[in-house]
Amino acid sequence: MLHDTHATEDVLHDVFVAFAENARQLEVRTSLKNYLITCVVNRVHDEFRRRQPRTVELDTAGQISSDSSCPEGRLEADEESQILTDALVAIPFEQREVIVLHLKGGFKFREIAKMQETSVSTVHGRYRYGLKKLNAILDGELEK
Repeated sequence: MLHDTHATEDVLHDVFVAFAENARQLEVRTSLKNYLITCVVNRVHDEFRRRQPRTVELDTAGQISSDSSCPEGRLEADEESQILTDALVAIPFEQREVIVLHLKGGFKFREIAKMQETSVSTVHGRYRYGLKKLNAILDGELEK
C-alpha cells in the first residue's frame, strides 16, 4: 500500500518491535495474523498522516508478485502483475486499501470499515468505485 520498499520495511519493523516489547501484556481475541495485519494497516495510516499522501512514480511502485513456477507462466504473470500494480497506483489510496485488504488480505468489509474508521457502506462504495476505476484503466478508458 505504501509503494516504497524502505517505508514498508520500517513499518513492519516498528510493528514487530512493538509486538515483541508488549507480547506478555497482549490479549489477542482474534487470530494473530489478523491482529498483525491490523497493526500494519494502522501503521501505514500513521505513515500517510505523517507525510501527507503524495503521488508515486510508476517506476518506483512495488510490484505484485507471482506464484507461478514455470518460466513462461511466471513471465506472463509478472507482466500482468506489473500492469495491475500500475493501475492500482493510479486509484485513490482509500480505494486501493480496501481492494488490497479485501482481495489479498481476506478481510471482510466490516473489518475494513473498523480499520478505516468509517461505515461499511463507505467501504462498499470505495471497493465498488475502485474496481470500476481499475476496470476502466485496464480497458484503456482512463489514463493512469
